[in-house]
Amino acid sequence: MELMTREELIKQIKEKKSFLCVGLDPDLSRIPVHLLELEDPIFEFNKQIIDATKDLCVAYKPNIAFYEALGVSGMMSLEKTLNYIPDSIFTIADAKRGDIGNTSKMYAKAFFENMNFHSITVAPYMGKDSVTPFLTYKNKWVILLILTSNEGAKDFQLIESNNKALYQYVLETSSGWSSPDNMMYVVGATRAESLHEIRQTVPEHFLLVPGVGNQGGSLAEVSKYGMNKDCGLLVNSSRGIIYASAEKNFAEMARKNASELQKKMQIELIRAHVI
Repeated sequence: MELMTREELIKQIKEKKSFLCVGLDPDLSRIPVHLLELEDPIFEFNKQIIDATKDLCVAYKPNIAFYEALGVSGMMSLEKTLNYIPDSIFTIADAKRGDIGNTSKMYAKAFFENMNFHSITVAPYMGKDSVTPFLTYKNKWVILLILTSNEGAKDFQLIESNNKALYQYVLETSSGWSSPDNMMYVVGATRAESLHEIRQTVPEHFLLVPGVGNQGGSLAEVSKYGMNKDCGLLVNSSRGIIYASAEKNFAEMARKNASELQKKMQIELIRAHVI
């Protein structure tokens, strides 16, 4: 798998007129039953989703938990999936790792050397030394969790001190750890009202935005408040695409939903004068 620079990612967005990221979260209880007869149903499911959407998206984001839950066979399916994804498409290990330096160093080795992902999601709440090992890899990306869409986000992320939420302190501090060339942030789509303020702090960084579609996030709102001159967004859809159908036409329906989202993204890119 080739390296992926910021310039190459922007080029892909402009060429495909899309900033779509497809989440590859295969669940054996939800994938079409006819696939369960195959030797590796997880890989076959992913393979058909990739074939159906690779011209419409710029990134794939396997959620590592769905593979780890299946043990060795799941990790083998993940490896085959990674090898099947075209080199020109950005890959995100949605692993949400976060630990002390030496452990983070091993996580970085696992996902950047062994599995050769372009990027990994990282929880920054143990501080700079837990993130630095990931940042030492040239042309690899760290995607820091900042503001999430789940109900429990208010338990910690939104706690305020001196009229500033905890996630804002994390954003301001971490923005000095590296540059927009190898660091992104996760911001949930249902927090679109916060994107304007986040953009003031990190105007150039890419934002990975989950939660559009089944979780209720608005693509128009995310684009309005989060897009910058280079687009600066990767909007993820998982269930809304990969589980568009539980029948034999699942890949066809996945393409239909991905195409509808891509067309909306094209409109937003034109509106923002990115393309």
